[in-house]
Amino acid sequence: MNAQTVARPVVRVEELKRAWQAVQSGQFSTTRGQQESKTTSAPDAAWDPAEAVLPVIGCIGGAGATTTAVAIAQQAGASRVLECCSATASGLAAAAHEELGRQGGWNVGRRERVTLQRPAGVLLGPAEVPLPLMSPGQKGLTVLDVGWELGQVLSLPSWLGDQLLHAPTVVAVTAATVPGLRRLEGVLALLESTHIVAAVIGPRRKRWAPGVAASMGRLTSDLDDARNLVEVPSDKTLAAHGVEPTPLPPALLNAAGHLLRLTEAGTTMKGRHE
Repeated sequence: MNAQTVARPVVRVEELKRAWQAVQSGQFSTTRGQQESKTTSAPDAAWDPAEAVLPVIGCIGGAGATTTAVAIAQQAGASRVLECCSATASGLAAAAHEELGRQGGWNVGRRERVTLQRPAGVLLGPAEVPLPLMSPGQKGLTVLDVGWELGQVLSLPSWLGDQLLHAPTVVAVTAATVPGLRRLEGVLALLESTHIVAAVIGPRRKRWAPGVAASMGRLTSDLDDARNLVEVPSDKTLAAHGVEPTPLPPALLNAAGHLLRLTEAGTTMKGRHE
């Protein structure tokens, strides 16, 4: 029997904002209350890092958020990447130069001066991401590779959602496609009070497919006018193999350095508490 194709309506930015406002006002109180009790009953449910924290969120699947997070961390020098997705979705499994074993629910590795940490278990949602390992004396940058869809992270309490909501700057990574820019607009709407720097992965803008640039929404256009929309060149090898121990392309590292400078310009990277 042939399946009948049903057109799916496009979710408007206004609908996303109304849904998020409903979550904030407690309209989903039963589910939220159950999860909140489970989360806040733990003595270590909150994370108060001493170092600067920079969340990196992928707007659309396969855009390259994990690769961008690693590139930013390498440009920051002594730093670490916390990949917050389930172990079954990890993009860092082959990225380390040296594996250091399992510590407190995290698999730990090292890549040059960057420590890579990824959950060791299967996670059902953002609230199950283990608390980050303590980093005594760390003065560098912690890059959070969020690894979940933004609406999912914000829908229930978790230390990860708290970091996203209170971060001075968030890097949003998307693809140079019409769906990619539409999803970026939705992320900007949900985090409208946050300083956002966007990385658009793909060819140079003059080589974007017809209609891509015209699909920018108001918030994306404002970001572009503020020069916080950064073109990041795609790489065929990375697209095919993901992050491996081999060096990242110089063009990607240059773009990551530019992203890092933009976040420093907006927040001076002092973290949540000065």
